[in-house]
Amino acid sequence: MNAGALIALLLAAALIGLWGLTLWRAARNEARARQSHPPLGRFVHVGGKKLHLLQQGQGPDIVLIHGASGNMRDFTHDLMGRLVTSYRVTVLDRPGLGYSQRLDRNGATIFEQADHLAAAMADLGLRRPLVLGHSYGGAVALAWAARHPSKVAGLVLLAAASHPWNTPLSRYYKVLSHPVGQRLAAPILTAWVPTRVVTDTIAQIFDPQPIPPGYATYIGAGLTLQRGALRENALQRAGILAEINQLVPLYPGLDVPIEILHGDRDTTVGLAIHAIPLSQQVAGAALHIMEGVGHAPHHADPGAVLAAIDRAARRAALR
Repeated sequence: MNAGALIALLLAAALIGLWGLTLWRAARNEARARQSHPPLGRFVHVGGKKLHLLQQGQGPDIVLIHGASGNMRDFTHDLMGRLVTSYRVTVLDRPGLGYSQRLDRNGATIFEQADHLAAAMADLGLRRPLVLGHSYGGAVALAWAARHPSKVAGLVLLAAASHPWNTPLSRYYKVLSHPVGQRLAAPILTAWVPTRVVTDTIAQIFDPQPIPPGYATYIGAGLTLQRGALRENALQRAGILAEINQLVPLYPGLDVPIEILHGDRDTTVGLAIHAIPLSQQVAGAALHIMEGVGHAPHHADPGAVLAAIDRAARRAALR
């Protein structure tokens, strides 16, 4: 064997070893995440798919739908506890995220998620709940109301994505939503990305507000960094723009009370692009602009969110 062939063989062996180490670290990190942040609720099966949800409280029903990259813990950290004395609250992991099973291998659309969640709530006996959606979850809530108007009493939208935007998909999502990227990049991220990178990302989302005390630890960065969650989130994020283009023409037909809360410092989902035109297109929409607030209204001013929920409940004749 000549020197060149030997070097190539050694390099191949090193790459195989490094990839094996990466897969081992990814599996180990996922196991640690599940151990440190176990399921908070129970599992139900809808159409043969497992959905993780938690239900607490008494009163009119409200369903909370989290945004991209997250899980139900975003709501159980604070908001859910404020609601359970007045509402029966159902919080869930969207399909493919947290502990909920993905619907297919192509990334669940906002319409598929809306159908899935509406069916799940009907199975649980929730006939016409209020539906609260944050960010990406707001788009799912709007799709729910558009496709299943008899199965929703009203909407509360927090920094909700609702209209098309003209910025391109980031390289991060382009790579992770590509078949090759899903096989290679996802395990590398799960194995090697330090928690501080996730914490920095959370800080950008909350800006200009600080991260609430204990939130970064409570939310479980490791759950977000699971290979399956990374893949599903990227596919959902890659597809949402086209789906919102399909959703917008349905807005004039919405006939439920809608309370919209949106911060004027939100750089993730812009106020002028989303909330303002939505409020102009839907007769039942009431827009409340939150001065100085970023992308997390329910953490920045939970009192304002509770007041919006109460208004929606009164407008829907649930109180």
